[in-house]
Amino acid sequence: MASRDNDQPSQTLAKPTLNETQASVLVESLFGLKVFRIEPLPSYNGQNFLVFISTTETQPDDQRLPDFVLKINTAVSNDIPVLFDVISHVSIFLQAAGFPTASLCLSKKNNIISVINLDHGSVTKSHLVRLLTYLPGRPAAEVPITPQLLFEMGRVAAQMDQKLEDFQHAQLSALHRENFVWNLKYVPLLERYLGALSLSDNREVIGHIIQQYREEVVTKFSQFRECINHGDLNDYNILVEPRKLASGESVYQVSGILDFGDMSYGYYVFEVAILIMYMMLESKNPIQVGGYILAGFESIVPLTYVERSALYLLVCGRFCQSLIIGAYSTHVHSHNSDFLVINTRQSWKNLQRMLDLGQNAVEEVWFETVKSYKAGKNSQ
Repeated sequence: MASRDNDQPSQTLAKPTLNETQASVLVESLFGLKVFRIEPLPSYNGQNFLVFISTTETQPDDQRLPDFVLKINTAVSNDIPVLFDVISHVSIFLQAAGFPTASLCLSKKNNIISVINLDHGSVTKSHLVRLLTYLPGRPAAEVPITPQLLFEMGRVAAQMDQKLEDFQHAQLSALHRENFVWNLKYVPLLERYLGALSLSDNREVIGHIIQQYREEVVTKFSQFRECINHGDLNDYNILVEPRKLASGESVYQVSGILDFGDMSYGYYVFEVAILIMYMMLESKNPIQVGGYILAGFESIVPLTYVERSALYLLVCGRFCQSLIIGAYSTHVHSHNSDFLVINTRQSWKNLQRMLDLGQNAVEEVWFETVKSYKAGKNSQ
């Protein structure tokens, strides 16, 4: 089990700071691949690089897709390599089951994870290095979010959690990440970091939500169905590609699932709540989003009455996690502030909209949408 202090924001966000040259050297030394070009990618608590390998092909550079994604994480404790080994095997397991996840490349020493020590001035830090195949597609954040796409996202999320019931690993207990601040079990821990919000950021409102969460959600955990959660199905971790329907209409479908780094044991209802929160950020009709996602999720895994009754506050809880940890992280890593607070304004706006409408009104929109999908299915 991860130690109590592993996953607090100040340590979770201990980012590596390699430049492009250092990253290229890692690819060549660990994997024996000749790098043609390497480009940094935005990342929350690690470093990611797009990797282009030297080739004899004459395709123009601006038309080439990357070959791999290099992922580098700081091992802030002895538990982290075990955790990432489990997470890596989850990705392998899901790909074998037909889910659109990236393949992990073996190093020259036949490892899927390489542990290396790098000097950072007077300090030597341990890093975990992985190389993944590049998944084509566009982030969901870059395409129109339609009811059809939201339904599919919900369905895929439920299928993935359901399939993970079959996953086995000798160190599976590593996914019981105690006090992991991105797990919805631990929303009450956010009170420690409320000081990161200014009074103008509605600190009092967030504090009230956390108290409600403690009283009305935490007390129901024993009645939720447990599963392994991806835990971060946001609008940049879901890739989509267009496809043509028999009618000739072109729609987007899920083509890739990225970044399993926040995976942990949770509950089915956590996954759908997290997905709803992030997709609200990308919709012109954010309150309606939950109904379409829930309809897709419940087409595979219907929620129980108790799980449904907690969904509203679970979505609010995820907004609180994003806002508080984002604010805290901006203080710790000001150089990464643009990425950390990219959705802050929209998050506040959507959370306030949910609070203004109230739980009953929001639930009515969601549950009536689900009912209409079920009615349509029954009439076919």
